[in-house]
Amino acid sequence: MPKFEITVASADDIARMGDWADAEGWNPGRTDGHAFFATDPHGFLIGRLDGEPVACISVVRYGTDSGFLGFYITRPPLRGQGYGIQLWHAGMARLAGRNVGLDGVVAQQGNYRTSGFRTAWNNIRYEGTPTAETTTPTGVTLVDARTLPFDQLAAYDRRFFPAARDSFLAPWIAAPQRRALAAMHNGELRGLAVMRACRTASRIGPLYAASPDVAAALVAELSATTPGKPVAIDVPDFNTAAVHLMEQLGLAPSFETARMYTGPAPRIDHSGLFGITSLELG
Repeated sequence: MPKFEITVASADDIARMGDWADAEGWNPGRTDGHAFFATDPHGFLIGRLDGEPVACISVVRYGTDSGFLGFYITRPPLRGQGYGIQLWHAGMARLAGRNVGLDGVVAQQGNYRTSGFRTAWNNIRYEGTPTAETTTPTGVTLVDARTLPFDQLAAYDRRFFPAARDSFLAPWIAAPQRRALAAMHNGELRGLAVMRACRTASRIGPLYAASPDVAAALVAELSATTPGKPVAIDVPDFNTAAVHLMEQLGLAPSFETARMYTGPAPRIDHSGLFGITSLELG
């Protein structure tokens, strides 16, 4: 019988997981692994069949009571043979006792519900080349987020995510092939956005903003970095202002996931969340 073994992923394995995610059409960032591995090096598991990697999952711990599951992939020729579910059980055991979140593709949402997850909202990926003209609101200045005190950025991010995630946020902003912008007004953060190079359309996430016009200004400034090239933003459907903004910008739906949790949906700033950060780590 073939030997199936589950081990903690190496840095090379995490790069492989990105390739597998790309094959699934998820369009991961080219340098996301810089932030992923730094967040929780033990939170990425690989299933090997006779030594060959065939399945993966990420089960990252945040704080003392939160976790996020992603990268749940079994290579297509080996699906339906029980390897994925073994990896699932190992991953969920690592997150035992925590409120676990995930962003589930449509085809898997029924299976996640069977495992105790409940839908909190849907994420709609809007994609395309922004066409609408925008202006930065009066009194708002867009600055490189990396020039701001990190504790200011971390406190702002905490408004939109169920747990502090400093070890993720720092490399997420600073990793290669990306640009991070902050919207400032009288010394206060009014928005934050990161655009990263991906396999196809560049993805913007997170996209936080105090208002649609601030979000529009952030998207326009980031998009100008790669003129004429498409961008993609995973927009929570509870924010109708964000959905309307994407339509105004000329972006169209291309992909859908559901944010699901094993426990109660965390309390976050819904009105300011225009785009989630990552399908893999939340």
